[in-house]
Amino acid sequence: MPENKTQPTKESATAFLNKIQDPRLREDCLALLKMMQSVSKERPVMWGSAIVGFGTYHYVYESGREGDTVVIGFSPRKQNIAIYMMCGLEKVKDELANLGKHETGKGCLYIKSLNDVNKAVLKKLLAKAFKEVRKKQT
Repeated sequence: MPENKTQPTKESATAFLNKIQDPRLREDCLALLKMMQSVSKERPVMWGSAIVGFGTYHYVYESGREGDTVVIGFSPRKQNIAIYMMCGLEKVKDELANLGKHETGKGCLYIKSLNDVNKAVLKKLLAKAFKEVRKKQT
């Protein structure tokens, strides 16, 4: 089986985020880094060239393909901030209903700015997402 393209690196997440040109996006991402570090009690790890992750989750698909990814994480993008949660969006649907302006994808949450969402709800959502995955791992 082919190995996952996105692997943990030794790069500094803070250094990566400090290189973001847009000051608002940089501030939001640095705040998100602190929030995720606070709820996960994990150090940030760069995955590939653009994902900041917290914790490691080992998955196995029905096909037999398996690998490792982040428990929670995010990636600053030009259009939005992609937030990854390996627990699945269904587990945090109550929090999503009260979050504020956001979009969702297959397993991702997309926000344009932290100013568009309720930060307390986001923190609760991230903490729940992290705990849900940790429960599966024990």
